[in-house]
Amino acid sequence: MRHLHVGRSLSRSPAHRKALLSNLAQELFQHKRIHTTLAKARELRPFAERLVTKAKKGHLAARRHVLRFLNRRSVVKSLFEEIAPTYADRNGGYTRIIKLGSRVGDNAAMAIVELVGYEGVMAEKAKAAESKKAEKSAKKSGRAAAKPAPEKKSPKKTESKGKPAAKTGTRKAPGATGKKAAKKSSEK
Repeated sequence: MRHLHVGRSLSRSPAHRKALLSNLAQELFQHKRIHTTLAKARELRPFAERLVTKAKKGHLAARRHVLRFLNRRSVVKSLFEEIAPTYADRNGGYTRIIKLGSRVGDNAAMAIVELVGYEGVMAEKAKAAESKKAEKSAKKSGRAAAKPAPEKKSPKKTESKGKPAAKTGTRKAPGATGKKAAKKSSEK
């Protein structure tokens, strides 16, 4: 029985579990929203919220403490300079878990974990990606109209009457294969 055992093991060793939570938290802080299983999302939520609370303090010791768990300095920088100041007047509840359906392959319960208050950022990123695709397609269609397609060259004929050219090389004797065939053809 698992009496007094707090947290989910997620079928991983402690080191693997720590690495998993660290990577999930880094992706959450970088992208502001991630898709994962419900069990991982429930484990990630308190882990990430403790890091945000520590980042709100903003001093060097807090930065070093967060760097123990997050190894990407760019993510730590964005956490301290971008994410933590937005939650300055908030006392917790920095993340939100949205339940999705089951995954097709193994029927695992899926969820979205997102930072509260960054919903507009995701919409802006989606609009920017759509406009970038539209510009790219317009650029391609403009380029296609300016450049004509290259012409295909017809194959050259070796003889004038349409007969194929004589093949050169060794021919195999009927019924012979391998080294014997090579010997027979060289004898002829």
